[in-house]
Amino acid sequence: MRPDDLRARIDAGTAPAVLDVRSQAEFDAGHVPGAANVPFWRLLISWPRLPGARDEPLVVYCGHGPRAAMAMAALRRRGYRRVEALDGHMAAWRGAGLPEQRRRGGT
Repeated sequence: MRPDDLRARIDAGTAPAVLDVRSQAEFDAGHVPGAANVPFWRLLISWPRLPGARDEPLVVYCGHGPRAAMAMAALRRRGYRRVEALDGHMAAWRGAGLPEQRRRGGT
């Protein structure tokens, strides 16, 4: 999904579940508004609580792509079929100047 398309869906209240698979520190420093954070490595070794249901769309992103690719493979193995990556990941979101949400204590 293109960053501007996701932003439009967030603004319209029709956004799919969004999963940020970067580290907690990266997430705290700024993330796509409304995104949930589960570091990619947790998806590889455990089954954390995830946003949305397995049959609903899920947009996954990391900083540039590699961690999201691993996370998406793990999600698909667990039955998530409507998983897609945010085009360009957080680098593209920031590059487009789109708004970020920050967690208290993040820099």
